Amino acid sequence: MLDLTLGGAELTAALVDIPSVSGTEATLADAVEAALRELGHLEVERTGDAVLARTSLDRDHRVLLAGHLDTVPIADNVPSSVEGDRLYGCGTSDMKSGDAVMLRLAATLRDPAYDVTWIFYDNEEVESARNGLGRVARTHRHWLYADLAILMEPTGGQVEGGCQGTLRATVTAAGKRAHSARSWLGDNAIHRAGEALAVLSAYRPRTIEIDGCEYREGLNAVGIHGGVAGNVIPDDCVVEVNFRFAPDRSVEAASEHLREVLAGFDVAVTDAAPGALPGLAEPAAAAFVAAVGLMPRAKYGWTDVSRFAAFGIPAVNFGPGDPNLAHTREEHVLMADIEACERLLSTYLSGAGA
Repeated sequence: MLDLTLGGAELTAALVDIPSVSGTEATLADAVEAALRELGHLEVERTGDAVLARTSLDRDHRVLLAGHLDTVPIADNVPSSVEGDRLYGCGTSDMKSGDAVMLRLAATLRDPAYDVTWIFYDNEEVESARNGLGRVARTHRHWLYADLAILMEPTGGQVEGGCQGTLRATVTAAGKRAHSARSWLGDNAIHRAGEALAVLSAYRPRTIEIDGCEYREGLNAVGIHGGVAGNVIPDDCVVEVNFRFAPDRSVEAASEHLREVLAGFDVAVTDAAPGALPGLAEPAAAAFVAAVGLMPRAKYGWTDVSRFAAFGIPAVNFGPGDPNLAHTREEHVLMADIEACERLLSTYLSGAGA
């Protein structure tokens, strides 16, 4: 049983010490479900390895807080450890510290100014088809109705608006197979792939400001494979590409741009997810920003604010942890940042900052 009376840092450590690499969240989901049911004042439901909880206080507005339970593969950094003012371990930043804040607030806020929904979900760190929040949207859509959604992704305790879209594609360079001793009879596909790499290396990404948030795009090769044998000129080489695009582009526009940049090559989009505009002018989002007193900035990376934006629900990213430390062997969180994040959200949800 998780002890929700623990402080934020101690509860984060307890969550980290239950390994939950994507696809193996069941044990952690069991613990979260049991802890929430034990509180007694929340409606709790389980769907797969996602745990849903909410108040029913007949408030005029509802706020939804969401956080994923899964982590990337462990890098010899579980169990957690403390060094000075830092808590180390897989998921400390992304995003078990955010989950801990959610659990603490669920336990301590018995009379919030808003009705509150809590969503703890699985499989965020893998392909979008497996995403637990997407499954909740398909099977429990009524649980996602809210006036504002707050994604507890690591933001360093800042408000981050919207998110980038992401697109993965393969770029295939074709050639002609031949014996390497008579290479002039063939056409080396790996060499041709070098032309695509040169285009990517010379590419200058766009920067655009939206609602006061500056988004920088990025187009990069993230993998390459080709070759037949040590004495064969290869006839095929594939470069894997990731395009992080600003939320003013649709997936279709981003795909077209990629094909224009890599004209002459076979480009096949393998996975894509749209970005989300900041939406900070929406009344609920503006009220949250005013209540916490922080200057919003752009979110670099894709988050599930995109799903809420698609539903027409204003959404922001706000959580403890440095996003630059996510997925690293040295991942950690400043313990004071966990307490600060909880304090600001508690003030907002209690209505004291209105």
